[in-house]
Amino acid sequence: MKVSDYIIECLVKNKITKVYGYIGGNNAHIMDSIENHSDIEMVNTIHEQGAGFAAEGYARSSGNIGAATATSGPGATNLITPIASCFYDSVPAIFITGQVNTYECKNASECENNSPVRQIGFQEADIVAMTKAITKYAVLVDTIDDIRYELEKALFISEEGRKGPVLIDIPIDLQYKDINPDKERSFYGSSEHKSYDEDMKIKKDSIEKIATLINKAKRPVILLGGGIRTAGAKDELDILLKNSNIPVVYSLMGKDSIEASYKYNLGFIGAYGNRCASLTLANADLLIILGARLDARQIGRQTKTFAREATIVQVDIDKHEINRKVKVDVPIQGDVKYFLEQLNTIKLTTNVEDWQEKVLTYKESYSSLYTIKDEEKMPNQIISLISQYSKSGDQICVDVGLHQMWTAQSFEVKEGQRVLFSGGLGAMGCALPTAIGATMGAKNRAIVIAGDGGFQMNIQELEVLRRRGLAIKIFVMNNAFLGMVRQMQTEFLNKNYIGTQNDYSVPSFKSIAEAYGIRSHAVSEMSEIETVIKSSLENDECELIDIHLSDNKQLVEPRLAGNRPMEDMAPFLEREELENHMVIKPIEN
Repeated sequence: MKVSDYIIECLVKNKITKVYGYIGGNNAHIMDSIENHSDIEMVNTIHEQGAGFAAEGYARSSGNIGAATATSGPGATNLITPIASCFYDSVPAIFITGQVNTYECKNASECENNSPVRQIGFQEADIVAMTKAITKYAVLVDTIDDIRYELEKALFISEEGRKGPVLIDIPIDLQYKDINPDKERSFYGSSEHKSYDEDMKIKKDSIEKIATLINKAKRPVILLGGGIRTAGAKDELDILLKNSNIPVVYSLMGKDSIEASYKYNLGFIGAYGNRCASLTLANADLLIILGARLDARQIGRQTKTFAREATIVQVDIDKHEINRKVKVDVPIQGDVKYFLEQLNTIKLTTNVEDWQEKVLTYKESYSSLYTIKDEEKMPNQIISLISQYSKSGDQICVDVGLHQMWTAQSFEVKEGQRVLFSGGLGAMGCALPTAIGATMGAKNRAIVIAGDGGFQMNIQELEVLRRRGLAIKIFVMNNAFLGMVRQMQTEFLNKNYIGTQNDYSVPSFKSIAEAYGIRSHAVSEMSEIETVIKSSLENDECELIDIHLSDNKQLVEPRLAGNRPMEDMAPFLEREELENHMVIKPIEN
């Protein structure tokens, strides 16, 4: 069989049903093989970056490995941003790039030209060297003898341990050669394969120790991170919470691991978190961290005040993330799903009624849902309306900017919904192409929530929505400036709005969408906004709603100032009010 046919057969055996990409001379054989295989589909995007983000959305919504392909040179380099996004957010994906002929490729074993020139072949670029820092594994395969081994190895590594992206670069002249895979060496069963510790089992006495801590705790809190979904541990988490009713908070990436209907869901923590969540975490006497890496955006700069009177347990697949920012009392390296499965075999006898009552007062006092009369919180109202009229199973794909924080604060997750953020990389322009992959991976409708800045970065992917007739709803939170950076310029750069408002403009998104053949609306008044949101979400037709925010005063609040403990967020509460909420001793200065 042809090498390119064999590559696609391997993807199919690994349950990959879609490959996203853009064709070029050096990946044409790969795409031809996809098109000729009945069990996998080629989805053509308008830009390679769109293909990469679509592969990420497919992986996160389906639970399978995502896949994208591009040609050599600029095609491959256009994949770098989504590759980095997958790496930092632990998304399993394989990126297959075509390369120039082996005799033109500087790094290929058959290349006779060893001179230190910058480039030999047209559109040659060393994509392996460029992506080694943002992949779990990247390799140039330049001989038939290595193709089976390296392909199996890459697919295995993508899902082994902490998941992430891999890249295989394949010269064009190798792709159309013949291969008998049964005669080639396999990665599986090799000494290298056996060296991986596939079972990272957690000791039973460690699980029992955590159960004892839970049973003794007066104010336990569970912090949920993106590792819950990455590990496929949602069902195990639900069982634990049903048996214990422990209050939970979540990081940005952990938002969709718990529904809003869970009574003791206190919400989003971090620099722009919900005040009720921050108060809950600050007053804990036991904090169990599940798959959250505790970066500065989650815990603030004052790490010594973080959960300062709590016994801290951290469970993470990546040993390098444990004890990195915060001193942990009980570090546990291992799979979160396995940890929860074992913990659920132990009877928990929690007695935390007083604590539950206390956290509910936080929730009642500082809700993230705002009335229409509160014009300062109009964006949160809009997010609440999108949430209210969304349905179970919707894939919520959120871009980067102020709207991302409004969504984290005010979107109430329903059963079966996913909320897909770009977390570690924070890549503007991710939402629309991510939605393409997400709606195909989950076979459910996708909802895009984007700002005017991020939406313009990959706006060309609207053509894919029209061509494919995809069930994607797009809500553009349009304030006609780049709000997140503008907020920083207001505070620290004397309102010098260069690039965010000055020398920046916004087109008519309604006109652009209509040019692509997509139904669209432009709205600005709250009464009209609610009517359009409700009407739009009653059907699955592809649609864009351009929401013009009323003025340029829209900010994200509350927020954590750099020199304050987590519970003391701006705008600051009166000191007496804050002290009344504290179970532990407040910090005086």
